[in-house]
Amino acid sequence: MAITLNIPPEIEQYLTKKAKEQGLSTEAYALQILTASISIQEKSIELVNTLQSWINEDDEEEQQETGEYLIHALDEDRLSARKLFPAELKGVSW
Repeated sequence: MAITLNIPPEIEQYLTKKAKEQGLSTEAYALQILTASISIQEKSIELVNTLQSWINEDDEEEQQETGEYLIHALDEDRLSARKLFPAELKGVSW
């Protein structure tokens, strides 16, 4: 499929410059960055959907256990003796 775009001259100059740097035609470079952009968006949507499905799961006990495990693991694996999640601040700052 062919698409014709009217782009500002400064963007055309930028695309042409970057394409030459990579040894590509302007059209090939534009297609490359468009494809990369779409791929990033698709991955972001997939990630959001996965996270939302985890949030929507009704197993609150498992989520609580996982959260407590993560907090414990983060506090234990520190170079400092200072806790990242001190028990006295639970419900106050975290």
